[in-house]
Amino acid sequence: MYRHLAARVESGELASNTPLPSERRLATDYGVSLGTARHAIRLLSYHGLVKTIRSKGTYVAERLSLRSEAKEVDHG
Repeated sequence: MYRHLAARVESGELASNTPLPSERRLATDYGVSLGTARHAIRLLSYHGLVKTIRSKGTYVAERLSLRSEAKEVDHG
């Protein structure tokens, strides 16, 4: 589940600020326990791929494109 969601975020399939389904919904969709879904979300958050806002939900984090990062390195 973590790898699949991470790949979707990194590929841009899930755009910045897109809300993720609830943990319960993810658990059901992936056929895993609620604890496993929560752990996957924590890992995604730890790696900066998502952000969780209390009482609001979990959203895909804003990420700079590789092209933007390269420009900053060249001009920074």
